[in-house]
Amino acid sequence: MSYTFNSKYPSVDDLRKKAKKRVPAFAFEYLDGGCNDDVNIYRNTAEIRDVQLEPRYLQNYGESSTKTRVLGMEFDAPFGIAPVGLQGLMWPNSPQILAKAANEHNIPFVLSTVTTMDIEEASRLTDGRAWFQLYNPVEDSVRNDILNRAADAGCPVLVLLCDVPTFGYRPRDIRNGLALPPKMSVRNILQILGKPAWAINTLKYGQPTFENLKPYTPEGLNLKQLGQFMDRTFSGRLNEELIKPIRDKWKGKLVLKGVASQQDTEDAIRMGFDGIIVSNHGGRQLDAGESTIHSLQNITEKYSDQIEIMMDSGLRSGPDIARAIASGAKFTFMGRSFMYGAAALGNEGGDHTISILKTQFKQVMDQLCCNRVEDLPLHLARK
Repeated sequence: MSYTFNSKYPSVDDLRKKAKKRVPAFAFEYLDGGCNDDVNIYRNTAEIRDVQLEPRYLQNYGESSTKTRVLGMEFDAPFGIAPVGLQGLMWPNSPQILAKAANEHNIPFVLSTVTTMDIEEASRLTDGRAWFQLYNPVEDSVRNDILNRAADAGCPVLVLLCDVPTFGYRPRDIRNGLALPPKMSVRNILQILGKPAWAINTLKYGQPTFENLKPYTPEGLNLKQLGQFMDRTFSGRLNEELIKPIRDKWKGKLVLKGVASQQDTEDAIRMGFDGIIVSNHGGRQLDAGESTIHSLQNITEKYSDQIEIMMDSGLRSGPDIARAIASGAKFTFMGRSFMYGAAALGNEGGDHTISILKTQFKQVMDQLCCNRVEDLPLHLARK
C-alpha cells in the first residue's frame, strides 16, 4: 500500500512550519497554543514518545493491514479527524477540505458544534458518515433540535464533550484579543496583510461564522452580544441528569470525549455510553493535568473489556498512533495535525496529511512484523 504526497512536507512538523508562514499569528496561535504555560501540550507528545515497541522479526509474518473496526464500523486506518472549533478562522474552508479527504480515505471526520461548517454540509461531504460532537446547550429545545438535525443528517455517532466546565486560560488568545471575527487591532491588520493567501481565501469563502448555531442566533448581534449569547446558550458542564435525556433520545452510538480518570470511565459505562475518548482537549484546558497516554494506560488496564476506548491529544505521527494503540487505545484522533495540513497546503492538505500518517503507520506495522492493528499491544515493550 502506498500513497502519493508532497515530498517537501513528509511530516506533521513540516506542515506546522509551513502553516505558520501562511496564517496570521493570532489565528495560528489559537491553533497551536494551549493554556497557561503550554506545559501539557508538550507533556502529551513527549510522554507518548516514551512508549517503546518491540519487533518480532522471526515469526511467521504476512502482509500487514491498517484496517480496523470501532463502534461496529470498519475504517481504513485507526485514526480520524478530531472536532476542532473555529476551523475556518485558522484556514478558510478547512472543515470542508478535511471532511472530503476523510470520506475519500474512509476515516471518520468529527464535526464540532462550534466550527464553521454546519451538520448538513458535513453530512453531504461525507455521504452521511460524519460524527457530531455536541457542546451541551442550556435549553432543552435547542439541544433537541440539534440532535434532530444530526439524526436527520445520518450521523452514526454523537460525541459528548465533558472536559470544558470552564474556558481554559489561554494567554496568547488574551493578548491577541481573539474573537470571531478577530478584533481588528493595528497589530492584527498588519498580520493579515502579511499573509495574502489566507486573506484572499477568506475573501473567497467569506467571513467565518458559527454555521451550526445560525438557527438559534438572533440577527444583528455585535461581538460582545455574540459572546454573551454563547455563554447563555451553551454549558460545558455535564452530569448524569443532563446526559440521560440525550442517551434516551439519541438512537446511534454515544461517545464521551474528555475522559481522563478511572472514575469518569466507570460512570460512562454505568450511564450507557458505547465508547470514550481519553483526551485532555489537546492540553488547552488543564495545564496541571496528566498526559493522555498515562490516563489511557490507567484506564485500559481496568476497563478495556467493558467499553470501547479511544484517545486524542498529543499524537503527531504514525509511530505515535502505533504507540497509543499498543498502549490500549482501540482508535485515535488528531486535530492540530490535520489543521496544519489544511493551512499549509490548502485543498490538498487533508489528503496529504492522511496519506503521510497512513504511510508512517503502515511502515511501523511492517517493521514490527505485526499483521493486524489489534495485535499491536503484543508489541508493547515491557520495562
